[in-house]
Parts: sequence; structure tokens; C-alpha cells
Amino acid sequence: MCEILVTGASGHVGRHVFASLSAAGVPVRGLSGKDVDLLDPVRLDGVETVFLVWPTPNAERAAPVIELIARHARRVVFLSTHTHGFHADIERLIEHSGPSWTFLRTGGLAADTLALADQVRSGVVRRPYGMARRSLIHERDVAAVATHVLASAGHGGVRYALTGPEALTQVEQVRVLGEAVGREVRWEELAPEVARPDLLRAWGDEEYVDAELKAWGEFADSPEPVTNTVRVLTGREPRSFREWARDHADAFR
Repeated sequence: MCEILVTGASGHVGRHVFASLSAAGVPVRGLSGKDVDLLDPVRLDGVETVFLVWPTPNAERAAPVIELIARHARRVVFLSTHTHGFHADIERLIEHSGPSWTFLRTGGLAADTLALADQVRSGVVRRPYGMARRSLIHERDVAAVATHVLASAGHGGVRYALTGPEALTQVEQVRVLGEAVGREVRWEELAPEVARPDLLRAWGDEEYVDAELKAWGEFADSPEPVTNTVRVLTGREPRSFREWARDHADAFR
């Protein structure tokens, strides 16, 4: 029986995709981000469609992985972004590999703010570009779109831009997180060059850090767009960041 392979099946988005497909009776197997090794062809036996969540902040191993996927699968749905060059590199590899493809390009994931948990608990968040305005999306909304695309036809060659329902500044995001945990959390603005070493220690990849800082700077000047893609594809409005913060409040307490 042809199956869907969900990579990153234990991650923020992948676990919801896997659960939704399983609940719908769709043949699916999962591969967690911790043991993902798509260079093992056995993992692709019987797989028709791959939901690809790239596990590292660079595209160093992408070419042989995409080549192997193309030899087994007929369709690839790739969880991408519009802010990182390595995602664009992987998109190009997929486009030229042969299988039908669909790209789910998210803006900021609301779950990315989990990296602020320690600072929220301390009462002060120190980062640059507090006025960067992002349309953060709940991982459940990304998963709902992914599940719809994976379980239906007609999405080949489409790049879907996925966002939350509103664009909030980073200062506003921190205020919402504080409200969710019932206390005031203050924003302290840092210069990008001051924040960069801490971000590099947290994320471990210079290209990734520089891409984030560049994007934040751009979103301070021009807010990240808001799209209606989630509503069009799923029939429901995307969840707000305030709803996400309530769902994950325990992580910040």
C-alpha cells in the first residue's frame, strides 16, 4: 500500500500532521527529527509522498537526500520559509528532481518564541528589532494545511504562503506572552551586534543567525505580510498568537 512519509514526526508541526493523517485512516509512517536519515533507502520503500521537514539550519546534505527521494516518491510536500536562503536552495533541488512538489512557505512560527521561555520567566526579554512586525502562525494551522495538501489532489507546483491572522511586533508578542502567564514581561532592546553572539550560541549556525537578523530588520521597516491561505485551504480562520500563547503558557511559567 502506498504511504505518506512524515519527516520531523516528533516536531512542532510534524507530530500534528502524523496524528491527523493517522486519525483519518491515511496510510502514514513517521520519521522523527532525531533519527532522520533519508539516505537509507529502506525508509522510503512503499512511500508515494514525502512530507519533508528539513532537520538542520543549512542545506549541506540536501542534494543526495532529494535525489534519493526522487527515486522512490512521486510527490514531495516541503515545509519551507520565505526568510532563509537554505530553504530556497532545497526548493530548487526539489523542483529539478522530478516528483510533483508543493511548498508550504511559512513566515514566523509562533513556536519559535519558545526560545524566549527563560527570559520570559525572568521578566525581561533582551533582543534586537523590537519593532519587527511578524505574522506568526500556530503550528496546528500549518499542520492543518499540510494534512489537507497531503490528503488531496491539485496542489502540484504550488507555493503556498502561510501566516497567522495578524502581524505583531516582537514587543507586542512578549506582552502577549506575559498576559498568558499572568505577569508583566518587559522588552529590553539590544543592538544586533550585541545580540548576535547569544543567538549564535543558541542556534549554532552563522548563516541562520544572520538571515534571522536580516529578516527582523526588514520586518521593522515593512511588516511581514498576512495571507488568507489557511482559511482558503482549511475553511477556518487561523489561530491568533494570543491563542497560541494560552495553549503553551505552561512552557513559559
